[in-house]
Amino acid sequence: MEKMGAEVQVFSTRMPPPGLISHDWSEQAIARTTYLGHPKTSDLLTSLTTLPFGEIARAIRRDGKAMLKDILICAPAARRLIRECRTQGINHVHAHSCGRAALIAALARLMGGPTYSLTLHGPMSDYGIGQHLKWRYASYATIITRKLLAEAQSILGPDLPERIFVQPMGVDTDVLSRDQAYQPPAPDEPVRLFTCARLNLVKGHQDLVQAVRILTKRGIDAHLEIAGEDDDGGSGFRQVLHDEINMLGLDDRVVLLGAIDATSVRLRLLDAHIFVLASWHEPLGVAYMEAMSCEVPTIGTNSGGVPELINHGIDALLVPPKSPAELADSIQELASNPDKARALSAAGRSRILGKFSSKRGAEVLLRETSLS
Repeated sequence: MEKMGAEVQVFSTRMPPPGLISHDWSEQAIARTTYLGHPKTSDLLTSLTTLPFGEIARAIRRDGKAMLKDILICAPAARRLIRECRTQGINHVHAHSCGRAALIAALARLMGGPTYSLTLHGPMSDYGIGQHLKWRYASYATIITRKLLAEAQSILGPDLPERIFVQPMGVDTDVLSRDQAYQPPAPDEPVRLFTCARLNLVKGHQDLVQAVRILTKRGIDAHLEIAGEDDDGGSGFRQVLHDEINMLGLDDRVVLLGAIDATSVRLRLLDAHIFVLASWHEPLGVAYMEAMSCEVPTIGTNSGGVPELINHGIDALLVPPKSPAELADSIQELASNPDKARALSAAGRSRILGKFSSKRGAEVLLRETSLS
């Protein structure tokens, strides 16, 4: 949006945990962000006197007493958001989450603050209670897949805003590009595999590790790097995955990189022969977009909204989730067929340029915000 000439002010509720501050731009992003957490006592008192109690009562009847707790947590932040927006001359806020960020924006609007919009990135159940309240007063919304749009329509009905657009966030295709042509693995070269996602059971890393074991038994020299960290900063699922790698005797073939910055992700994508993400469920998959934008032949799973991104056999490959043997088959297919690998490399890039560039997402936000 800033590349297109817009002035953007960033708000958040709190700083990210130290273990997730890994990008070369993290400190700059933190410095430019206004954090709405830890409000003043006056914000709490003022918010209590300006809350729309009829609307609050309606939300509590629908979602239970837990809704009251969320409102009391978010109301002071909403009051501060109103004050910051008035000071800076901001008349519209986009909530890039349907969690508490959306509730803060909705409460701020109900207390006389700016208009707002929101984006749904995944199943509504992932974003907590109060969805009817969060959506009812939004000027417009973006939803990343048609599948999620159908879910929102069935759950929210008339509480959806009139203006809704199926539009993923997308990726920066100018940055995520390559300077030299993609090269598939040579016959005598190890197959370099890369994946990037938080370390969590549903991301399917354990299935990919099993696929490496299968390939090794077939005599294929495959090496895998896994970028990402668990939600506990390394003491959670990372340890489970580490133990499985050891048990399978794959210490020399599978490396856990931890959280790495965006520059390092790009460099590893450019070095990889194949990108694989074996998620059990994925709303759409930014990691797939990044790999395909970098012209890396990509293998994903036929789950969630991924089929709205990947056309199987045309711009990437899809396998069923929880299927290590089929993962291994697809990896072997690309490793042994350089012409197919090159074709998917080029087609993947074309797919992202045409439908999933971040420029398209920015255009929607700028256009619709101007109408709010």
